[in-house]
Amino acid sequence: MSSKSDKRKRVLRKDRTGANPFLVGLLVLLLAAVAAYAGFSKHVPFTHGFRVKAVFANANNVRPNSPVRIAGVNIGKVKKVEAYQGGDGNASVVTMEIDKAGLPIHKDATLKVRPRIFLEGNEFVDLSPGTPAAPKISDGDTLPITQTAAPVQFDQVLTALQSDTRDDLKRLLEGYGTALTYEPTAADDATQDPAVKGETAAQSLNDSIDDAPGALRNASIVNQAFLGLQRHDLSGLVDNTGKVTRALVRNEQSLKDFVTNFNTTMASLASRQSELKQTIALLGPTLEHTQSALTHLNASFPNTRAFAKEILPGVEETPATIDAALPWIAQTRKLVSQGELGGLVKELKPTTVDLAKLVDGSLQALPQADLVSQCVTHTILPTGDIKIEDGQFTSNEENYKEFWYAMVGLAGESQNFDGNGHYVRFAVGGGSKTVSTGKYGGNAGEQLYAHVNDPPLGTRPAYPGKRSPYNHTALCKDQKLPDLNGAKTGAADGGGGTTQPDPAPAVTTPTVTTPAVTVPSTSTPLPLAASTPASGSSLTSELMDRLNPFRTGAKR
Repeated sequence: MSSKSDKRKRVLRKDRTGANPFLVGLLVLLLAAVAAYAGFSKHVPFTHGFRVKAVFANANNVRPNSPVRIAGVNIGKVKKVEAYQGGDGNASVVTMEIDKAGLPIHKDATLKVRPRIFLEGNEFVDLSPGTPAAPKISDGDTLPITQTAAPVQFDQVLTALQSDTRDDLKRLLEGYGTALTYEPTAADDATQDPAVKGETAAQSLNDSIDDAPGALRNASIVNQAFLGLQRHDLSGLVDNTGKVTRALVRNEQSLKDFVTNFNTTMASLASRQSELKQTIALLGPTLEHTQSALTHLNASFPNTRAFAKEILPGVEETPATIDAALPWIAQTRKLVSQGELGGLVKELKPTTVDLAKLVDGSLQALPQADLVSQCVTHTILPTGDIKIEDGQFTSNEENYKEFWYAMVGLAGESQNFDGNGHYVRFAVGGGSKTVSTGKYGGNAGEQLYAHVNDPPLGTRPAYPGKRSPYNHTALCKDQKLPDLNGAKTGAADGGGGTTQPDPAPAVTTPTVTTPAVTVPSTSTPLPLAASTPASGSSLTSELMDRLNPFRTGAKR
């Protein structure tokens, strides 16, 4: 082991192999140069900082390494200037590299090319980074030409007044002087205000000075109004106008479309200038009526607000109401389906047709029924309420009750002794006294005779010998009530009459034939007579009281 180590130590220098000292020294020098460059330039090789591009209408005298400043402080430099593709030939694209001190840059940033020293010719780019509210731009983004501005060159100032321009200016001044001293003709004054007729423009301008104080005072009022109600209102208006303008600038195509559409709209209005004139003339009265309407509307708002406040609980319950109604709606939809109510309606259709015919018939029958009701109310029932004065036989009851009492008596008269049957009793005629009935059956009627044992005492009522007057052309309801106590009676005790000679003829009650009554198409029902009993509140109850005097509650 020791012998091998000794052999390695004894290798000659010329025989040794390793790195070339020259190459090592050169590499050390290169590393030192890179370190020195990075230290002094503060830039990493093969990299670049934040770059932004901008399109200028004219980037003359802007060259690479021209400074980029913000508020007079250098924050970058121009890296490249090249022609703008798609422009008018003078536009240029300027590429700038911005240091970290100049970041961030927003999308509403503006750039201007300014001279460093007057008439020097060297330029710099003045950058305004934009507002913090706007979005930030990214590395390599391009700002449009609408956000850049180029300086006016001295040669442009000198070429502004060329010979043709000077001639135009001379003609302008001559025309302005002629306009001020021109004497108007009668045709020119035909459409002018009487106060300026015959005056030159200069004279009218001098006259306008007399109205200047009032106009200036009104202008001052307008200017004062432009200041706003609070401090910085005007500056806020200008600032907001700037924001609107910048927003329009960022959307160039939309702005172009707006201008085009606005031009089209103005052309349409110009083609309708007469209608527009009439509209503007009517605008004043319309605004007056609108003001009145708004005043009334404003007065109604408190009630509207109160109503809205009161209805809020109901509105809050509306979703729950809708949820609760959905099952009912689902069942209702099934109920009105073709299989349910739809089929029922189809089956009821013939019945509906018949019911409609019945209603039509009822419309014709109801007036006749109304006449019948009025006849019963105004004629039949009051006649039945009359009390017959019959001397000692007076019952002091209404005659309709006496009629039913007679019916009861006749029914009881035919009973047998044990109440199990009926039979009719006949009395055999005979006697020395003769009675007759008088003629019946018209003018050629017959007369009946009979024999009785005792002479008649009299008749109640006595036969008048003719019919009572009857108007067959009047309606039943309009007939005069009969005078049931007007007929005299025959001789009898307490009867107040006279004794008839023997033999006395029997009385035949004349048959009264009720004529047909023409029913009017419409009639107005009359109220019930004052004699309507209290036991019934309808015509049916009235008739039941008359037909059955023993009915509970009937008048006795």
